[in-house]
Amino acid sequence: APKPTDTMEDTKEAPQTTELYYPRKCSATSRLIAAKDHASVQINIGHVDVNGTYHNEYTSFALCGYIRFKGRADDAINRLAAEAGLMRAMDSFPHPSKASTEEEE
Repeated sequence: APKPTDTMEDTKEAPQTTELYYPRKCSATSRLIAAKDHASVQINIGHVDVNGTYHNEYTSFALCGYIRFKGRADDAINRLAAEAGLMRAMDSFPHPSKASTEEEE
C-alpha cells in the first residue's frame, strides 16, 4: 500500500499481462480453432446415472467450423462420445435398413 510520503514513481508496479483469448483445439481434428472461426461450437455433454439424473459433471467437446461445414459434426460427436465412454459405438447399433426389415418379420 502506498504511504502518504511516497511519490508516484515509487508506487509503480510492473504491468501485468492478462490473456484475453485462449485458443481451443477441435476435438475431432486436433486443429487449432481460430478466433475468427465463428462457426465453431463447444458442446458440454452432461453425465447421468442409470436413472437419468444429472450430477453436475460434464465432458466438453469443441468442433471447428470446418467439420460443421462438411456435415461431419454428428459423426464426430458420436465418435468422441463413444471414445469417452458416454455411449456405445455407433457400429454396435443395427443399420436402419436392417432394423426396419427385422420389425416387419
